[in-house]
Formats: sequence, structure tokens, C-alpha cells
Amino acid sequence: MVKLLENILFRLKAIVLIALGAFTIWMGYQAVQLRPDAGYLKQLPSDHPYIETFLEYRDKLPGGNALMVAVEAKDGNIWTPEFMKVLYDVTDDIFFLPGVFRGSVKSMWTPNTRVFQITEEGFLAYNLIPSNVTRTNIDQEAIEKIQEDADRWGFKGTLFSNDSSAALIRFELQEIHPITREQLDYIDFAQRIETDIRDKYEGEDINIRIIGFAKMIGDIADGAGGVVFFFVISFFLTTAAVFVYCRSVVLTSLAVGSSLISVVWQFGILDLLGYGLDPLAILVPFLVYAIGVSHGIQQINLISAQVVAGADADTAARATFSRLLVPGSMALVTDLAGFATLYLIPVPMIQEMAIVASIGVALKIVSNLIMLPLAAAYFSVPKGYVEKAARLRERRVRLMARVAQITRPAPAAITLVVIGSLFVVAVYQSRDRNIGDVHAGAAELREDARFNVDSRFIVENFNVNLDAFVALVETPENSCISWELMKPVEKFGYHLMNVEGVRSVVSLPEAAKTVYSVWMEGNPKFRELPRNRYTLVLTTNSFGPSSGLTDRNCNFLSVIVFTEDHRAETINRLIAAADGWIAENGSKYPEHTFRLASGNVGLIAATNDVIERSELPILFYVFGVIIFLVLLAYRDWRAIICCCAPLLVATFMGYWLMSWLEIGLKVSTLPVLVLAVGIGVDYAFYIYTRLQFHLEAGEEIVSAFTLAMQETGMAVIFTGLTLSLGVASWVFSALKFQADMGLLLSFMFFANMIGAVTGLPALAAVLHRRFPKYRTASQETAEA
Repeated sequence: MVKLLENILFRLKAIVLIALGAFTIWMGYQAVQLRPDAGYLKQLPSDHPYIETFLEYRDKLPGGNALMVAVEAKDGNIWTPEFMKVLYDVTDDIFFLPGVFRGSVKSMWTPNTRVFQITEEGFLAYNLIPSNVTRTNIDQEAIEKIQEDADRWGFKGTLFSNDSSAALIRFELQEIHPITREQLDYIDFAQRIETDIRDKYEGEDINIRIIGFAKMIGDIADGAGGVVFFFVISFFLTTAAVFVYCRSVVLTSLAVGSSLISVVWQFGILDLLGYGLDPLAILVPFLVYAIGVSHGIQQINLISAQVVAGADADTAARATFSRLLVPGSMALVTDLAGFATLYLIPVPMIQEMAIVASIGVALKIVSNLIMLPLAAAYFSVPKGYVEKAARLRERRVRLMARVAQITRPAPAAITLVVIGSLFVVAVYQSRDRNIGDVHAGAAELREDARFNVDSRFIVENFNVNLDAFVALVETPENSCISWELMKPVEKFGYHLMNVEGVRSVVSLPEAAKTVYSVWMEGNPKFRELPRNRYTLVLTTNSFGPSSGLTDRNCNFLSVIVFTEDHRAETINRLIAAADGWIAENGSKYPEHTFRLASGNVGLIAATNDVIERSELPILFYVFGVIIFLVLLAYRDWRAIICCCAPLLVATFMGYWLMSWLEIGLKVSTLPVLVLAVGIGVDYAFYIYTRLQFHLEAGEEIVSAFTLAMQETGMAVIFTGLTLSLGVASWVFSALKFQADMGLLLSFMFFANMIGAVTGLPALAAVLHRRFPKYRTASQETAEA
């Protein structure tokens, strides 16, 4: 089959290359139309009970997709006419931003900010800033009254900071436009809020601080320019290294160019399929490019060896095609199947990354295994190249002969002891790996990034932030006016309030207690949940559906827990406390159904839970696919152990590194770790294919591995070093996510390479000596 395919393709190589060139032009046109595509809902798992609660009550509860804008007075005093006019203008501009759910906008100027007060005449309710006070007529006298009401009636720490240096505006976004049904463009929205709010109002007297998912995604997208810059650096470093390896501009162009062309195809096909490129998935195309470079180096390595042996370009290209088509295809199919298993994780963004990676790897079969050797057939050997390549190859052959000594009995045993010890330590150290964010703020951005600076300011100066966990208690109708139904919700909220990391808890029972105290002239001893249903009517009737604490018929009561951050440690404590209380007390209240959870923290908890439950099964699936395809390719259980054991060690070493660097496993990092396994599969396939070939030919294990390393080993070592060097430059990126992934990938590329050239041969030496499958030439001679 391979020979037949070779004859057909090389006979029609000009037509095939012209067709691929035309396809590249078409895909290039499509690729330039590919746009960033960020979404809040696609980061959420699709089959988690928390998400079911969120989707069922998303129109009735405070949403997780919210933003906060803090307007800060640099002189430390917001109670001036000048500042209040700026706050009015900022609130007004936010109200009319496309994508904002206008009913959710809340600041001191909005009419949903109400004061409830008891006077001698009775109960008094009015807007914090009365309707007759406007931007044009607000003066210091009016501000003093506003300040008195805001201080007295509970807006301190929620709508203005504890030190009166900043005022807060909170609002939610609509993922889908209610009229046009178009999806919200988060990156466009982030740019709008930056230009229409921050750039417009920030100056000598005012600071504007903005936090929220949309702003975080926008900042990551802004950092994408830096990502592209470091990709370009990696590209040039890789190109220079490939040239140093082969000393040929043409062969370098073939190895790098074929991989680059397949990325163009990948982007074009994604656009045709209607996909965009999520900023958090921007590293995936480079990983696929790296896999292509790995295969490209193997191709030009063999072409160079054939040319040195005296073959012309066409013969060398044909030999390379025939020899590497099967191992290359098996390696890429293994990568493809492994990446496709990511689709089993029920998170739309990870499924999208699986599609992006799978398309890219499938295209490598055409670009690297077919197009590259066809183009190489037109390669004209420059004068003096053969002599220069022969000298390089001679030095590398001597070096590989030394490396091959690892297959001798003593070095092989020592190597396996060392690798086994590292594996045990790595498994032990990785037991504490974190699921979710390890640090407060946005883990994808640097600690000194503007978003994280703004986030710390709001956390330090206000009693609320966007990190809210919303528990839902379903009750019979009119539960708001039943002490028996309200009391368990109060107890539940009180229990959560005492969890470490919780800043405050808001619920209808707590609000009713506050209003009851107000009715009793502010006497704190009356801050208790009234038992009389008519008193409950009095204390709860002002909290309608817009409050998010209940609905029109009081069929549910929500408990909103504001946390200090959304670190995995904080979330796990809160979830454990909520689940523990429900397990212990839920059966005592048969009329109550406690459901978790909505809010930003609840949705993150759901995502973390899915990642934690999917992590090990996905690794089992990936290694299961690798084992099946290795068995299919080599029909030998020894091959399974030799190819998969080094991969397993490198994977747990990667977990260890993530734990040490405090990188949490989350939607954006787990796929990168799984994709990095693909590089190790490539190394193993190329080396073991040649090792098995020479063992079948009757070579003893040391000489067989020596020949295999001379043919493919140097290319594997060089590929590992080149890719590690290329991604190591990412540590200087402004995006912490890219810097962390640069360190992780650099380590994984290097560890997989070391495993392939040490662990694989050491295992092969021990297994083939202990359980020999092939008869060596010396054995056959002795028997004869």
C-alpha cells in the first residue's frame, strides 16, 4: 500500500502541490477572517447540578456574569458636587452600553437604591438621591443629606467604600441580545468600557477601576498581541535551530514552512466551520505547530541522511515518504485520538479546544507526511552540501553511539531505578495539585496587571465584590411570611457566615431582621426574625423579585454569600460547609429543598468539580488510546510498556511542576497538559519503529538501539531541545497564563524527550533480554 501510494503521489507530485497551493490560498483568505470568540456560558459545564440551578433561575437570581466599576476620588472624598456629577455621568454611560442588562444597573444615582426609615409620622421610603436632585443642581447641602442617609441606612461598604474614597456601580451583562438574538461580543464590550468609561473619565482627580469576566477576557485579548510577539520569537528561534541542525535553507524552509502552512489551513477551516479563537485557547495552535515541527525534523533528517548516502533528491524524498509514512501516521493518529478524548469533558470551551487541536493534527498528516516529501523531491543539492552534511552526521553518529550505551545491563538498571524513583516522588508530590485558581484575582494575568490591582482595591475597600456564592432554597408559596419556613434559611445563612473566607451573607431573613429593627426605632435588640406573619409582611414586602432574594410568590429564598476571593481553597471550604449543613439538617425541614449554586463562585465551583472528576478519566482515556494504537502498530506488549511508561512519568512530573509553580488545573490548563503528551508519543513512535526494525533484522539490543538512535535519535533530541527553547521565551510574556504554560510546556517537551532517549531504551533492553521476542544473528550462528 505504501509503495503504491508513493508511486501515485510522486508521479503526480506537481499536480498535488499545485492543488495544495490553491487550497492554501483559499484557506489563507478564510484565516484572515477568523476572529476572537470569547463567551461566558461556554466556560460552564453542561451537565452539572449547579449549572442546572443557574440556568433555571438565571433570570431571578443575581448573575455570575456581572461587572463592577469603582469610581475613586484621588483626594479621598466622594462627598463633593464635582465627584457626584462624575458618578452620575459614569452611571448614565454604563446604562447605555450595548450588552448591559439595564434593570441590573445599581449605583447611588439609580432609582433602585432606596432608603427605608421610620419617623414619628410613620414609615418613610425614598430614593437615596431624591428625584428632584439632578446632575445640574446638586450642591453641598444636598450631598450632606445623601451622605447622612447612605451612612445610616446600610450603603457603606456596598455602594461606597468604607473610607468614602470611592463609589461603586454594579451591573450584569446579557449573553444573548433579547431582540436580535446575537451573542455578546465580550472583547468588543471590553474595548467599549475601556474607551467610553475609563479613558473618558480617568484623570487627575478620578480613578476608574473595573472588574468582571468581560473585562478580564478583554485584558487577555489585549495581551494577545504580546502572545503573537512571543510566538514570532519562538518561530524564529525554532527556524534558526532547525537551520543549525540541517545547514540547509531549503530543508529548513520545508520543515518549518509545512508546519506553518497547516496552521493556515487550520485557521481557515475553523472559520468555515463557524468557530472563532478563544483568547484562553490561543496556545493550542502553537502546540499543534510544535507537533508539526517535530515531524518535519524527522523528515529532513532522513532526507539529509539519504542525500549523504548518495541518493538524488527524488530518491531521498521517496525513501523518506515510504519509511516515515507509517510511524508518522500512527503517531499523528494517536495524537488525534488522544486530543479527541478532550471532547468527553462536558465543558463547551474544552470541547472547542479539542476540535481545534484535532483539526490541526489531522492536517499534519497531509502537510508534513505528504506535502513535505513531495516538495523535497524538487530539492537541488547545493555544491559542498553532501560533504558538510556527512561531517555533521559523522559527529552525531559517534554521539548517538555513546548515548546507546544506556541499553547495556548496568546503565539500563541504574536508569530505571532513577526514573522509577522520580516517578514515585512525582506521584507523591502531585497529590496536592490544585483544582481551580490558587491565587486571588485573575490567575491568567500578572499580579501587577491593572485588572488584579483593581480587584484588590475593591476587595480591600468594599464589603462586596463579584465573588458571590448563591444558594437557593425552594419552599412552599408565601414562605416570606412564615417564620417556620424562614428560620431554617436564616440558620443556613448564619452557618455559612462563619466559614473562613466569607465576607458577608445576604438573605431575606437577614433583611427582614434589619427592617424589623428599623421599625423598632433602630433598637438592636429587635434585630430578630419576627414570628408574627403580619409583622413579616411588614418587614419583607419591600423586597421584590428585583432584589434577587425571592420571587413574586415567595416560592424560593436565596442566600447570597460574598467571599474574599474565588481561590480553590476558599471555594472548597464553602462547598464543604454548605453540603455538610444540608446533609445534617436538610431532612429536618422536608418542605425545604436546598439547591447549590449560582453566582460567580458557584459556577466556578461547578467547573472545578467537573475538571476534578474528568482529569483522571481523561488521562486514562488518552493512555488507553495510546496503548491500543501502539499494540495495533507493533503487536507487542513490550512496545506498550516502552512507549507509555516514559509518557506516564513525564505527565506526573508535569503535575509536580504545576504544584510547585502553584498553577491550578482549570479549563485553560488541563487541555494544555493533555496536548503536551502528544509530543512524547511522537518521540516514542519514531525511536521504537527503528528499534523494532533492527531487532527483527537480528541485531542485539545495544547495536539495534545504536542504529535507531543514529537514524532518528538525534532528531528527537534536537526537537525536544528546540521546542523547549522556543516556549521558554514565553516566561517574559505580560500574560501570566502564557508565562506559566511556557514553563510547563518547556519542561514537558524536555522531559518527554529525555524519557524517549533514556527510559524507552532502558525498558526495551531489560524486557528484550528478559523476554526475548527476536532471535539475534549471533544466536542463529551459534545454533547453526
